[in-house]
Amino acid sequence: MTAEQAVAHAPHTRLGRTALRVSRLCLGTVNFGGRVEEADAHALMDHALAHGVDFVDTADIYGWRVHRGYTEELIGRWFAARPGRRDEVVLATKVGNPMGDGPNEGGLSARHVVAACEASLRRLGTDWIDLYQMHHVDRAAGWDEVWQAMELLVQQGKVRYVGSSNFAGWDLASAQEAARARHFLGLVSEQCVYNLVTRHPELEVLPAAGAYGLAVLPWSPLHGGLLGGVLRKTAEGGAVKSAQGRAAAALADPGCRAAVEKYEGFCAEIGRDPAEVGLAWVASRPGVTSTVIGPRTPEHTEGALRALETPLREDELARLDELFPPVGRGGPAPDAWLS
Repeated sequence: MTAEQAVAHAPHTRLGRTALRVSRLCLGTVNFGGRVEEADAHALMDHALAHGVDFVDTADIYGWRVHRGYTEELIGRWFAARPGRRDEVVLATKVGNPMGDGPNEGGLSARHVVAACEASLRRLGTDWIDLYQMHHVDRAAGWDEVWQAMELLVQQGKVRYVGSSNFAGWDLASAQEAARARHFLGLVSEQCVYNLVTRHPELEVLPAAGAYGLAVLPWSPLHGGLLGGVLRKTAEGGAVKSAQGRAAAALADPGCRAAVEKYEGFCAEIGRDPAEVGLAWVASRPGVTSTVIGPRTPEHTEGALRALETPLREDELARLDELFPPVGRGGPAPDAWLS
């Protein structure tokens, strides 16, 4: 059996309370430009789309290793290479990070949101964005101002849905209550860091998202490579991203390093790749809609698809809870810390 035959197409699900259907894996593009060259990035997108991964996530700032906006330009060239491809993809991008040095070139002011959307559309070579996400909450921008800008973009047909990223639970609630007062759909999704090591979204973010019917789109499901077999790869001289950033910071904690050692041993015991196990755990969590992956090779995408194909057993999930316990007593706040 070939690798192509062994990998199933990604299943689809609804994006929160909307009728829009998205693949349960979302192709993240943060590595495109600097870590993945354009030809390889295009091949990765071709491979993902052929396997049913038709949900693509980017941001206006991505590609900053080359220049801010580069990744959107790269995706725009991919769309232009084959007429009709844009219609096959659910496209998400983000706004809010500084795109220049000027005082109004970042944040969520009405001026910047509208201007940034128009710039993203030009770079992407498309007429519309399916999911326009606020990259981070901007507490200097009141919700009436933000929603006024988003409503304008929706009315103009430039944006279909609005999402958030890196919001606290109370940010989700305040945003939705303000949208409700304006009779606007408001947020349909929240993209948050969530993995075995970072379980704090279970306290407030996941319950708030569930209460408001928001899709949850976890990013960094392997904690920057920490849960992808980092110790084995480092010993073999094969770690690239795994030995950097948040993974390296986590490994500096002796307790975390010991847990990762046991985790890799557990994965070997059940005969599964650590990256598959980490992704399968995230995909199993209540409320999770689509997991944002950042593959650098087609093999990485195939491993993520296998994670969806083969869910973890209950006893395996219980063992992972022992290795990486939830916050406090587990579950949502405040019961997680009440004795």
